[in-house]
Amino acid sequence: MKSRVSKRALILVGAVVCLLGTSLGVAYATSAPASGLKVYVIPKNLGNSYFTTADSIASGGVCAVAQTLNEASCTETSGSAATPATQIPAIQAAIADGAQVLIVSATDPAALCPTLTAAMQKGITVVTYDSDASGPPPCRSIYVEDALTSQIGTSEVDIIAKEIHDKGQIAIESAAQTATNQNAWIGYMHKELKKYPKIKLVATVYGNDVPTTATQVAQGLLQKYPKLAGIISPTTVGILAASQVVDAAHKKGKVIVTGLGTPLAMKKYVLNGTCPIFELWDPAHVGDVAMYAAANLAAKNITGATGDKFTAGSLGTFTVLADNTVLTGKPFVFNKANVGKFNF
Repeated sequence: MKSRVSKRALILVGAVVCLLGTSLGVAYATSAPASGLKVYVIPKNLGNSYFTTADSIASGGVCAVAQTLNEASCTETSGSAATPATQIPAIQAAIADGAQVLIVSATDPAALCPTLTAAMQKGITVVTYDSDASGPPPCRSIYVEDALTSQIGTSEVDIIAKEIHDKGQIAIESAAQTATNQNAWIGYMHKELKKYPKIKLVATVYGNDVPTTATQVAQGLLQKYPKLAGIISPTTVGILAASQVVDAAHKKGKVIVTGLGTPLAMKKYVLNGTCPIFELWDPAHVGDVAMYAAANLAAKNITGATGDKFTAGSLGTFTVLADNTVLTGKPFVFNKANVGKFNF
């Protein structure tokens, strides 16, 4: 027997749902994302393979989504070094050039805020991804986070602990000393290390996501700590540099490297045992979600309030969490069994 629901009843139910959503201050993006926008994506620095994947058309990142949404343009720009001193001028130039959307991976949680706040006051949509610019006060509408911060920090320690049999000296090779995401992950690493009393963290060094600097600090670790058992590097530049240094020093198996890397760059070192296991996620997905979030903000489909929902194409529906954060997924583990199956 077919049940009959009148058109009037359906309209009434829809109206109630909309009223409930409005009364709770929650937006459900049902209209199309904005198109025709002048988009600038500003990573920490140019020439970084992680951001090339996150941003480019070829990899299906930010600018690929911008193209799909018929935005007027999408330009990736930044400085050559991952510092506020080189990133801020790139943001200022984008604003002067008439940017309508800024998608930014922040090199510093506070230093970028005056510039980003000024952009928001001009009506420019500001979304951060990968690394937040949180102020105070907040200077973006939404932050798109790669994975849960606590999961990244704790899992990195658990991986190295297993590989070195829960004992020995380890070091952390980070990116920039001011990088928001790096410092948050390292904070959770310190907490997780309390579970392993026989593991001693002897140093935290900074390669600034510059290959030559990252190589030099990794070499310094091996020289200063001859009993070093492991290096955690939660940065794609750092983990590659550390692996190259350990491999060249013929210390694979004696010094275990892990952290966050890209499979194409790390494949050699996974297969030869220098870095038997590492983590990441798909950087292009992070860029995709950031672009969809920005286009929905620009269309005023959402405001960035907790509970707001929007669709990011084939990736599905995302919900804005506390602190105006959108979480894209969980860390993914790469090892000998799967590292050859990925193309980024």
